[in-house]
Amino acid sequence: MTLEPPRQARIDAFHLLAMFRGVYLANAVVAFLFAITAPVAIVLTIGQQGRLTEADIASWLFGAFFINGIISLVLCLWYRQPLLCLWTIPGAVLVGQSLEHFSFAQVIGTYYVTGALILLLGLSGWIGKCMNRIPMPIIMAMVTGVFLQFGLNLMFAMRDGLTIAAPMTAAFLLLSTCSKVARVLSPIIGALIVGVVAIAFMGAFDLKGPLAETFIRPHVYVPQFSWAAMAELVLPLAITVLAAQNAQGFAILEAVGHKPPVNAITAVCGLASLITAPFGAVSTCFTGPANAILVSGGDRDKQYAAGVMASVLASLFGLFSSAFTPLMVALPKVFVATLAGLALLKVLERAFVVSFSGKFSFGALVSFLVAVANVPIFSIGAPFWAILFGFAVSYLLERGDFAALITV
Repeated sequence: MTLEPPRQARIDAFHLLAMFRGVYLANAVVAFLFAITAPVAIVLTIGQQGRLTEADIASWLFGAFFINGIISLVLCLWYRQPLLCLWTIPGAVLVGQSLEHFSFAQVIGTYYVTGALILLLGLSGWIGKCMNRIPMPIIMAMVTGVFLQFGLNLMFAMRDGLTIAAPMTAAFLLLSTCSKVARVLSPIIGALIVGVVAIAFMGAFDLKGPLAETFIRPHVYVPQFSWAAMAELVLPLAITVLAAQNAQGFAILEAVGHKPPVNAITAVCGLASLITAPFGAVSTCFTGPANAILVSGGDRDKQYAAGVMASVLASLFGLFSSAFTPLMVALPKVFVATLAGLALLKVLERAFVVSFSGKFSFGALVSFLVAVANVPIFSIGAPFWAILFGFAVSYLLERGDFAALITV
């Protein structure tokens, strides 16, 4: 059997509930806020460009958050790791481009084929074998290149919204210097509270229109299978999920000592993509930045509690997405940028250390530069090419480092 077995341990509900506080609660809230602010704004933009109705977008968000949240909850409990699966943002951008010349039903048809392909690859065990043969410094250098933008956005937030970003950063640093206080009030949750106060004081919360009061009523779409649409989307979507998104998540968890079930997660992403497709949601992936936030603090063996909380919050958002989405979009961009940047600082530091402190350093450098440049080729995102080019250069110029890996 190619799928990794679950962790053999009884679930203690009282022990789990006791962890729903402190750094785990803070990381879950921040990861949740990250997942439902800028990404949701991207979906709204894509929907407008693709002439989707509000009902279409709401249905998309239901599948992306409610169903994926439930699936993530099961994964976190099953493997006792923070395994948050949501949806591919680069894939959504590709879909936005395709909606200009394909119908929504034709695009949804490609979701089915993509999901089936990813499911088969996960069940085959091929993905796990490939991940074991790619040097970790090269993968982490790609992650570093992608996450660098979050660090830069923190600096830009200081420039563009000093009155919000500066108090949040000051609170984060002050709480970080006092370990006793940090055990009671996490630095990131302190920054969040200070940011909310600053937004309220400045009146920077820009809510447009009334909020909906009912559960979401998702649509179930009948797919259309177009050869042209499948030729354009299936392979890029699959590569985006596997190489651009999942590879980030795997590398992040491995860097902090987890052993993510690569084959199982890949298969689950394929299965989840098939389940969410009828509601119009783009393909499911193992998220990079959100999972990085979940593992950014606390005891490694307890970090799955943050994944459980984030999964529950995502599911609730999916149920009430028509009401919550305007609230998330109304948050100032500098608030979200500062919160995500502060949460990912330690992750970014660790990624630099793993990438450039040992072997495969030149291939890692190439991978980092390609990821930072962020130039898609053939409609496939830069993270995939970062790994490919870094791997190729390292294989040509760092044979000594590579020989030890190949013999493993």
